[in-house]
Amino acid sequence: MEKHGRKGDISWISGSVVAAHGINDVEMGEIVEVGEEGLIGEVIRIKDEEFIVEIYENTSGLKPGEPVIASGKRLVAELGPGLLNNILDGIGRPLEAILKQKGPFITRGVKISTLPRNKKWHFKPTAMVGGLVEGGDIIGTTKETNMIDHKITVPPETNGKIVALEEGDFTVDDPIGKLETVSGIVPLRMMQEWPVRLPRPFQARLASDEPLVTGQRVIDVFFPISKGGTAAIPGGFGTGKTVMLHQLARWSNTQVVVYIGCGERGNEMCEVATDFPKLKDPRTGYPLMERTFLLANTSNMPVAAREASIYYGITVAEYYRDQGYDVSIMADSTSRWAEALREVSGRLEEMPVESGYPAYLPDRVAEFYERAGRVRTLGKPQRDGSVTVIGAVSPPGGDFNEPVTIHTLRFTGVFWALDADLAYSRHFPAIQWLKSYSLYANRLLSAWAQSFSDYSGQLQSWWKDFHQLFPELRDKALAVLNESSEIESIAKIIGENALPDDQRLILLTADTLKEGFLRQFAFDKVDSFCEPEKQFLLLKMMTDFHDQASVLIKNRVPIIKISSLPELQKMKRIKQDEGGIAAIRQLMEQCHKELRRIGEEYRVSSGV
Repeated sequence: MEKHGRKGDISWISGSVVAAHGINDVEMGEIVEVGEEGLIGEVIRIKDEEFIVEIYENTSGLKPGEPVIASGKRLVAELGPGLLNNILDGIGRPLEAILKQKGPFITRGVKISTLPRNKKWHFKPTAMVGGLVEGGDIIGTTKETNMIDHKITVPPETNGKIVALEEGDFTVDDPIGKLETVSGIVPLRMMQEWPVRLPRPFQARLASDEPLVTGQRVIDVFFPISKGGTAAIPGGFGTGKTVMLHQLARWSNTQVVVYIGCGERGNEMCEVATDFPKLKDPRTGYPLMERTFLLANTSNMPVAAREASIYYGITVAEYYRDQGYDVSIMADSTSRWAEALREVSGRLEEMPVESGYPAYLPDRVAEFYERAGRVRTLGKPQRDGSVTVIGAVSPPGGDFNEPVTIHTLRFTGVFWALDADLAYSRHFPAIQWLKSYSLYANRLLSAWAQSFSDYSGQLQSWWKDFHQLFPELRDKALAVLNESSEIESIAKIIGENALPDDQRLILLTADTLKEGFLRQFAFDKVDSFCEPEKQFLLLKMMTDFHDQASVLIKNRVPIIKISSLPELQKMKRIKQDEGGIAAIRQLMEQCHKELRRIGEEYRVSSGV
């Protein structure tokens, strides 16, 4: 019996979950069409003669007895030129094509290919006819956008001898050549398919020894992430998760961005879809969308498709990684995906655990984050690529002890804790420096972290190569911020004026760091992005000021003489100065000069 077109019938319906019978050889993960309208679903359980289907569309009006037709295929992603500068729904249907064919609403059962079938791409071969190739080998390129050369590769687990390869204009369905394999002659195309739940293979995993430079000071300096690393951004409503992800998508030094709107509010995804095409890539000047792939699965869409969107996005990211690109994937938010798992699990009457989530929630979270990494790809020529996964988490009420946040932290190397108090005081990014951490930057890694090569501490070495003083300055600034938190609790009781001058200096330096370094304006034309050298100079200026002022305080110079310096206010604003690095150097020299003057006035050395 043919695998395609096998027919069964609906037995019962519970929301997005449908039970059916009549197809004895149905397989786990197989895609089926349900009902008269052909709703798209996936087989998630098989028991005796009955199987359970998770429907990726609205099931209103569906009734028992309607047909269920098996496709013989799993949920796959179409991979090829045309993915970038595109917006898809949760199961890979292009929204622009749906708009043109069906109108402004996604009708049920609509089936439109992910990649455009009528658009032609100019293919330029790089492999030779008669040559032997294996899975992952690059056989040619096509210009996908102004910024990305799409490298056409031999599908994984395929090898043979090239018997034909042509240059010309082709659609993704057209044969561009032929490959002689052990099973016969097979056509080569620019498009390939891959099951979204199956990680794409690679040669070897590499050490995460290169930072993802984001231009956000609190991230790059205090809690950095490496290319191929993983990060979690948990935060309650209004703490700035989405804006943070937008900043990372725009400024991070990756070539390709995959942005997944998983269960997010429609107005937020509308803002992304509207703003991203208008944004310019800061390095090339081309529209940011030319290196961006968007998946829009909003909160009013069927919940089951949220899980599909997560796997679809990570598969696309791996595909561009295999071409040798550094890819960053922004998932906003994984909590909505977990809620979808909880809903489907409840309809299947599975035994719930914490907060009603299924027992396999940690496994699903791990499967997603473990597909990140920096790797040596399959095929020739030799190339390295990376997938950096940054997942936003939306804990109810900002409670970081809820299951999704806890399990996410088990499998990620960076924790950027967004704080509601900081956000409500208009301090953005609202990353709480006392709660956040980065396993990539910490020199004293725990025994658990040391057992993983990805967390080898090499990221700190990169910064140290940039400047030998960096680790020392970073640790010194964090120490000041941590100590100031303890002193602030005392000052609330006895008043700041009752504190000794050395503690008041710590509060003064911490305030300068918070205002002049940690706070960053996403919409400021100068401060939206801060290059590494500028970050280092800002940090050095503030820590030098603290060291030199500490010497004066120990020699009984009153704190009022230091706190009244006009240079302190300038330090808080210099980050927005259009003079950039030159202006910072000038202010550093002015600070040294003023501290020397105070030292001479009291006949002590400031250590300058």
